[in-house]
Formats: sequence, structure tokens, C-alpha cells
Amino acid sequence: MSNVLVSCLLFCILASTEFRFGYGQTTYNVLDHGAVGDGQRDDSEAFLKAWNVACLDKGTPRLVIPGEKTFLLQPTKFSGPCQSSSIQVEISGKIVAPGSDAWKECANPWLAFSQVTNLIVSGSGEINGQGSSWWTKYDQLNYVNKVQCERPKALGFRRCDNLQLSGLTHLDSPKAHISIQSCNNATVSYLTIRAPEDSPHTDGMDISLSSHVNIHDCNIGTGDDCIAINNASFYININNIQCGPGHGISIGSLGENGAYETVEEIHVQNCSFTSTMYGARIKTYQGGSGYARKISFEQIALRTTRNPIIIDQFYCNGQHDCQTSTSAVRVSEVTYNGFHGTSENEQAITFNCSQSIGCANIVMNQVSITSPVPSEQEVRASCSNVNGTSHATVPQVTCLKNN
Repeated sequence: MSNVLVSCLLFCILASTEFRFGYGQTTYNVLDHGAVGDGQRDDSEAFLKAWNVACLDKGTPRLVIPGEKTFLLQPTKFSGPCQSSSIQVEISGKIVAPGSDAWKECANPWLAFSQVTNLIVSGSGEINGQGSSWWTKYDQLNYVNKVQCERPKALGFRRCDNLQLSGLTHLDSPKAHISIQSCNNATVSYLTIRAPEDSPHTDGMDISLSSHVNIHDCNIGTGDDCIAINNASFYININNIQCGPGHGISIGSLGENGAYETVEEIHVQNCSFTSTMYGARIKTYQGGSGYARKISFEQIALRTTRNPIIIDQFYCNGQHDCQTSTSAVRVSEVTYNGFHGTSENEQAITFNCSQSIGCANIVMNQVSITSPVPSEQEVRASCSNVNGTSHATVPQVTCLKNN
């Protein structure tokens, strides 16, 4: 009889969808906490119930969003700190936002993870921000319960050290798809990020206030920057990114409204820009201060990129007659190495630097940019207030010393 009871007990444990195995790992399936997954009913409360239980687990819990289901979520905050040494969120199904007229409250971002150390978010699933109804609102505001809401980012991580994000597909965010803020030692990999080329401000990833972030093997095509590196970001490594359409990989913008802002040790390599508005871009406002330094773009493939290489210290977000100033963010120690491919525009290289500060120690090596139709159009470089060196660079950059 005792053997039968033991066997029954083991069967019940193994049959449960919420079970422990190995060294105290527990699986929490959102379906077991009331989620429906029909894409129509709000599953936010069920997701939070599952998250709260997992967050209190002192082992290494795993929160599961199963496949073949579509989960509608209102703005949801997954907050820490958690009791576990590590927590994994495995997304196999689809998570969708409500349309802009169906939000119950203002929130930015839509899905927010905060203060969760050793967080792993992975899977083959999809996060869809349903942004098209927001994009038509050019003032970036929407009304929820008669309150004006700013157009939100889709997925945000704040103060999540040792973050790992991988494998997912991110679609049609109202604004930026992924925000990483105040996170150290993060790895982002094997993502697909997509939004229409004309969708406004739909950056693939925005990085700020973070250090030692590694981004690799992602395919990004949106209406704005594929990746934007913003203030107080240091030791950011970006490798093997396919970018296009979009606005390339950007440092900045920095220094808006007179701010002191800094970035340092940003390294981009083995990336491609296909039919993008920009390629390797650094943009700063007049009147700001700080620095952008120790930056490299290496082994970059260009395919009809409209503005392949650009430093613009007079950036003002598309506005005209912007105010000039004697102060500017200092841009220095920037290396462009191993660029090859085509520029859709005649002007392939632009260094538009401030007369008061200028751009210093700019190095170009083994750069070959041509027209898609060389017999009909030659490409050229334009530069002002910049110093540095150039070796084996086409088109020739006359303001740099030929090394």
C-alpha cells in the first residue's frame, strides 16, 4: 500500500504544471493563474499573479507564457527586487497591447521590468505593441480617461543588472521597442525587431545610464534608429546587427536643452546598413556639454545607405533655424575602419562640427564608399572643424591628414 501511495504522490507532482525540479527551480505557467490567452480578454492580472508568486520564490523560478496563445495585456509592471537569485521569463506565445483607444491608464513603457537582478527574458514568442493607431497622432499624445498620455515605449528594463534578453520578435511599438536604462552587464541577442519605415520614433533599442551592455546577432528594421546610445552609457559593444530600414546606429542625441551628457567606449562592428536613412551616426545639440569619445565603427557593410557616415554637432531633431551656441558636446577619438558599400546620396561622409569645440582625433581607415551607379554619380565628403587622419579612404576627406 505504501508503494502505491508514493507512486500516486510522485505522479501528482510530475503532472502539475507548476512544479519543482533540479536545484529548486519552479515553473509558473500564467494559464494556472487565470490567463485565458484568447487575445480578447485582459490577462494582465493573471500575469501579475504569476509574477508575484515567482518573484517570492527563493529558488530559480521560471515564468512561462505558453505558445499557441495570444495574451492581451494592459500596461503591466513586473517589479522587484525578487527573492530568487535568478528569474527566467520564457515567452513562447504572443503578447499584444490594446489599441490606443482601449488603454485603461497612461504608462510608459507598456511592459516594465524594474529592479530585477539576473533576469532572463527569452523564447520564440512575439511582443506586439499595436502601434499603428498611435502613429497617426503626430503630437505623440493620446487621451485615456480624458488624460493626455505620451506615446509609450513597448518593453522597458530599469535597474535590471545582469539582464539577458534573447530570441523574441518585437513588432510595431507605439514608440521605441526596447528601452534599457540603468542596467549593467546586460546581453541582448538574436532578436527580430520590425516596424514600418514610416512609423515615427520607433527605435529598435534605446540604451541609457547603462554600462557593459553587449548587443549581438539582431535583425532590426524600424522607422527610426535601429539602436540609439544615449546619456551615461559606457562600454557598449554592438556586433553583427542587420539594420534596415531605419536611421542606422546612433550615438545620441546628446546635449538637448543645455544638458551635460556623456558616452564613452562604444564599439560597433560587423554590422550592415541596408536602405537606411543613416549608417554610423553621432548627433549632438548646440548648447549642450559633455563628451562622446572612444567610439569605433568597424567592418561595416553599406547597401544604398543614404548618409553612411555622419557627425552632426548641430542636430535639432528636424527643426530649422536652430539656435547656435559656443558650447557643445565634445566629440573625439572616433574610428571608422573597414567600411565598404554604396551610398544612395552624393554626400557619403559628413563631419559637421562646431566651430567652438570641433571634432578631434577622427580616424578613417580602409573606407570604400561608392555610388550604386558609379558611371552616373560620384560620391563626396564634406567636413568642417574636424581634425584627424585618413588612410585608404574613398571618397577623400580633405580636412583629415592623409596618413
